[in-house]
Amino acid sequence: MTTQQLLKVNTSGKWESGLKTSISIREFSPLIVDEPKSLGGTDEGPNPVEYVLAGLSSCTSVMIGIISKEKSFSYQGVDFVNDGTLDLQGLMGVEGISPHFQNVNFDVIISTNEDLSRIEELKEEVEKRCPVYNLLIDAGVKVETNWIKK
Repeated sequence: MTTQQLLKVNTSGKWESGLKTSISIREFSPLIVDEPKSLGGTDEGPNPVEYVLAGLSSCTSVMIGIISKEKSFSYQGVDFVNDGTLDLQGLMGVEGISPHFQNVNFDVIISTNEDLSRIEELKEEVEKRCPVYNLLIDAGVKVETNWIKK
């Protein structure tokens, strides 16, 4: 029997005006979350789903760092490019249409001298253990990942 090792994270938020919210996390400067003008915001910060994609990139980056150390996988850098598609009808309350991402395309461009089988091994372990990736998968979002050796 394994003992749980739970990590609790905290954030707080404050509505500023319109669609803009200020989010506080630990001792960092607040993050501004807003919507583009085309969706009724003032475009003073990324919107929530853009932060989700940013979370996918940064969480993947963290997991690559942790798992690479465990597996003695050597790399010099990683770049991330992603996009996601939402059906705005879901946000507007149309019955039967999900408000979250319909799909996400996610490219991981890794600078390494490791061979393709080692990259695939790293990819599989990252996808198994990355919390944000699994949150999307568990929500039924189709995530198309493409790991590219640079």
